[in-house]
Amino acid sequence: MFLVARVTNAQWFQCPLPIISHRLKPKLPSLLYNAKFYRFNKLSYSLDKESDDFLLWLERKAGTHVSSILSIGKSSYGRALYASKVIRTGDCILRVPYKVQLAPDNLPYEIKSLLTDEIGHVAKLAIVVLLEMKLEKHSDWVPYISYFPCLKDMHSTIFWSNDELEMIRQSSLYHETIHQKSLVKNEFLTIKNAIERYEIFESITYKDFMHAYALVSSRAWGSIRGVSLIPFADFLNHDGNVEAFLLNDDEKQLSEVIADRDYCLGEQIHIQFEIPHHDPLRRMKLEIMQRHHVVVKRDVNAFISSVDSFSIKEVRSSSQKGKGLPQSLRAFARVLCCCSPQELNDLAIEAKQTDGRLARRPLRNIEKEIEAHHILVAQTSRLIKEYEASIKSLDAGNSSSSLVRETLGIRRQMAQDLLNGELRVLKSASTWLKSYCTTLITTS
Repeated sequence: MFLVARVTNAQWFQCPLPIISHRLKPKLPSLLYNAKFYRFNKLSYSLDKESDDFLLWLERKAGTHVSSILSIGKSSYGRALYASKVIRTGDCILRVPYKVQLAPDNLPYEIKSLLTDEIGHVAKLAIVVLLEMKLEKHSDWVPYISYFPCLKDMHSTIFWSNDELEMIRQSSLYHETIHQKSLVKNEFLTIKNAIERYEIFESITYKDFMHAYALVSSRAWGSIRGVSLIPFADFLNHDGNVEAFLLNDDEKQLSEVIADRDYCLGEQIHIQFEIPHHDPLRRMKLEIMQRHHVVVKRDVNAFISSVDSFSIKEVRSSSQKGKGLPQSLRAFARVLCCCSPQELNDLAIEAKQTDGRLARRPLRNIEKEIEAHHILVAQTSRLIKEYEASIKSLDAGNSSSSLVRETLGIRRQMAQDLLNGELRVLKSASTWLKSYCTTLITTS
């Protein structure tokens, strides 16, 4: 049996920022990149004395009042917004007119006309940012651009060395980073080939483009213009219990950030199962899952794959009936433990008689139900040991004198927080699964 765990919401480009109360997370409804921030303890922050000047500039440029309940502050890991009063669910915490937002359509026409549809919105907006950076003091956006972190302060995993990436090899973030670096480089080469005749682009390097791309990816909001950088709004940070979302008002030509406190953010683990090739019922299990609309992946040769993926979240307590563990994961385990065609046929018949979903109800045979969940217990236990070993190796490395540099120290902390977050999810799932099996045993 093959099983791996990977985080689904952590992305390669993200730069860590502190988390404090009444801090809100920008939601990217139309982006593929769901941002995940890492938690840090013992954070320090102070109000930014430059924020008043920045807001005055923004309001002059917008020609209207921007916000009265948020202030820009500095923390150990960058700038962020702080609430000056309690924010309620549904409150509009920020209004920013379209005309003070940067988007792909801000590209000069002569450049935009040379770019094909293969170039995504994020890459196009990254070019806009690069152009404004190259203009320096002659840019109309200097007060905004100057707030962006410089390259040396970016801790996105796309900038990590191979040795630093080894710290998170346990997580899928490792593989996602390598994959995304390749995609970004391809986009850069396509863009450079298209617009290299423009003098300003002769001096732009791949590292410059990565910097701008990472800035856009970690800050931009999905909008009617594809994606948009919204000054002030992109300083919003994540809170463990709150999320913010963006509404666009075309009539008023402005964007509103709305607080949604009902959203609960938690790390997610993506677990993959594979039906063993030596299983004599392997083909039958695959076919029955397909018939009942279970997502079955295909490999590069278009053959049906026996691997299926499931996202799990932290289970807060053993009394929450497995909240966080998807029914589809438990159903897969029930199918996996079937030992005869009759058992599989019985599951199929039961599915047709109910809502059509396969093995979503507890097996009538209690011993089989326990066996199915023991499969999950065994695999989560194995993963827990692997994560603990990886975290221990990071802890041991802290004593090395070669690892005292500030940048590596921050990235090591990021790696630890990432793995600890995934480990917490695995432990909560394991605790619930063991409790469930114990309950079945005592009541049978």
